[in-house]
Amino acid sequence: MFKITAEGKLITLHRFASTDGAIPYAGLIQAINGDLYGTTYAGGSNCVSSGGCGTVFKITTAGKLRTLHSFCSQANCADGEYPYAGMVQGTDENFYGTTFLGGANGSGTVFKMSPSGTLTTLHSFDLADGENPAAALIQATDGDFYGTTAFGGANGYGTLFKITPTGELTTLHNFDNVDGAVPLAGLVQATSGSFYGTTSAGGNINNCGMYNDICGTVFRISVGLSPFVKTQPTASKVGAAVMVLGTNLAGVTQVSFNGTVAKFTVVSKSEIKTAVPTGATTGTVTVKTPKGMLKSNLAFRVTKR
Repeated sequence: MFKITAEGKLITLHRFASTDGAIPYAGLIQAINGDLYGTTYAGGSNCVSSGGCGTVFKITTAGKLRTLHSFCSQANCADGEYPYAGMVQGTDENFYGTTFLGGANGSGTVFKMSPSGTLTTLHSFDLADGENPAAALIQATDGDFYGTTAFGGANGYGTLFKITPTGELTTLHNFDNVDGAVPLAGLVQATSGSFYGTTSAGGNINNCGMYNDICGTVFRISVGLSPFVKTQPTASKVGAAVMVLGTNLAGVTQVSFNGTVAKFTVVSKSEIKTAVPTGATTGTVTVKTPKGMLKSNLAFRVTKR
């Protein structure tokens, strides 16, 4: 684990030693408490000899690491094994992630973890509804989580799914190789409400196969979610510049930060420049358009610095 300054000075924060994790494939996320959270694909206190399993950890920006969970090593381990992807922090402040293998059926899991480290397995894939989730989840504007499995499903080429915070899973699409296969990456929700993603194989160009003449696809899927806006950044102090991104923003008449009106400039149909107004508090950013009100997908946090 390292940090690097804008001038290029690298500082090593932590060296993993197998017992506290090994092979951290995925990126970190910074939680609302300021600490960083991540996963290691292997290692942990249960897997020193086998080299497998994996961990969930948190680390301060000063480099103090704490292992929150060590996955187990037995076959079809109920809590999962090999967390290949990173996690996402939900609006309930819990963390949500996946394991590539393990679970009740050996095909991987979706899990929830509290900030203090209590892990709950929300779903164990059973091949029919997917196998081997390799990508991080995203939380969409409806509050549910969306993701992909690399394999499994009705045709064996992977799936798109949504899962509620309580663990109710719905398969949204089964890839059939012609429309793509083996989605290794996660999804992104555009401000139109639709989701976009990629598959690493398949497609109908040159008779692409699963492993021979690998091609891959870019896809869009809509589940009926409404348009919204997103801010960059998602937190800042009063007076700081903020960019609001959306769809069909021409004709906007008002921008508000949790009810406090802000001055703004419409740059294009997809971009507005504004600043955090005096008196603003943490909450939803709203944009008034001729077609109605658009809300931000995340609450904007007004900070002191």
